[in-house]
Amino acid sequence: MRNGEQHQPVRQTIALILAGGRGARLNALTEHCAKPAVYFGGKFRIIDFVLSNCLNSGVHRIGVLTQYKSHSLLRHLQHGWSFLRNEFNEFIDLLPAQQRVDEESWYRGTADAVFQNLDILRSHRAKYLLILAGDHVYKMDYANLIEDHVASGARCTVACIEVPLSEASAFGVMTVDSTQRITRFEEKPAKPEAMPDSPGHALASMGVYVFDTHYLYDALEADLKDPHSHHDFGQDLIPAMVARGEAVAHPFGRSCVKTSPQAPAYWRDVGTVDAFWATNIDLTATVPELDLYDQEWPIWTYQDTLPPAKFVFDDDGRRGMAVDSLVAGGCIVSGSSVRRSVLFTGVNIHSYCNVDEAVILPGAVIGQGCRLRKVVIDEACHLPDGMTIGFDAESDASRFHRSPNGVVLVTIAMVNALETVAA
Repeated sequence: MRNGEQHQPVRQTIALILAGGRGARLNALTEHCAKPAVYFGGKFRIIDFVLSNCLNSGVHRIGVLTQYKSHSLLRHLQHGWSFLRNEFNEFIDLLPAQQRVDEESWYRGTADAVFQNLDILRSHRAKYLLILAGDHVYKMDYANLIEDHVASGARCTVACIEVPLSEASAFGVMTVDSTQRITRFEEKPAKPEAMPDSPGHALASMGVYVFDTHYLYDALEADLKDPHSHHDFGQDLIPAMVARGEAVAHPFGRSCVKTSPQAPAYWRDVGTVDAFWATNIDLTATVPELDLYDQEWPIWTYQDTLPPAKFVFDDDGRRGMAVDSLVAGGCIVSGSSVRRSVLFTGVNIHSYCNVDEAVILPGAVIGQGCRLRKVVIDEACHLPDGMTIGFDAESDASRFHRSPNGVVLVTIAMVNALETVAA
């Protein structure tokens, strides 16, 4: 199914996007905002992908649950996602933590976040609840997922994807039988179990669930009474449902939106600096696995009205150019070479720079003569003339944050600290 087609189960569904995560593994990128509000792909925010999936799938009743440093996320949603019409039974409701259970408890886990909004959910009388993580990058037709849930007769469906066994400890790992019934589920296991027919991979939860509403309501109320519960879907509710034989798996390949049948199913958790950098750089490929140019499944967002990107000077040794790169509106590349990089809105690169495999967030300014390689430059960061980053691991680690895979994250505070020492 493509954009614009509606199926009856979709019209009976409400989506809840869990967007309150702290995102500590992204280091300073989430110092001032929640992970779903982090910029991605030149002009988007991470949460734009799950929201666009909802709209393109025909799910037009959406709640966004926020908690941690939510101001920039709320502002983005208000500016860019306020076009749905209540008179057509469409909405995006903002649901910040409000201590609805008692005066001491904010959202204590993903399941508790949903429980604290049960009165709002019940008022909409939906038949199905679609629970989504707000911090993953992918394109998925949720209508296919919901219809699969209805057809299976199960009361809980968990979307799943194959991941390398070496990375599976970061996910909920499951085992399924020949009918896709989940027989085992373990959240972030130290020793994940490999798939029987693919020893190098594990079957991982995508953090995407469909429930029959009243079934989930009963499960949440029972979970609240459990003093040993973490009140979390992955740690508590899903394992309990699996133990009772009530959960089935939905392979991502059945509903992944791709521009060609041969393309791989693309889904990324951008929860670390390495993953954030790599997923952005993926977009610079000649034919990227994640297609942002598919007009039948567009990714919507809010952005300021800006002039086109500009490239100036055409002299030997001072030529403004970008190759295999994404360059957003408002950027100026002045007499510098940019290769395999992503420049977000309003980036200004001065002359005589060499920029390679760089992810440069909005409003950053790169001074003359800088050499950058395998870096993430944070929003509004100003690099002084002549700065070299990405060529000396020891020097990079002493000045900035250097990830396990050698990606260097540079923020305003880090640059200011260097200027203070120099002074």
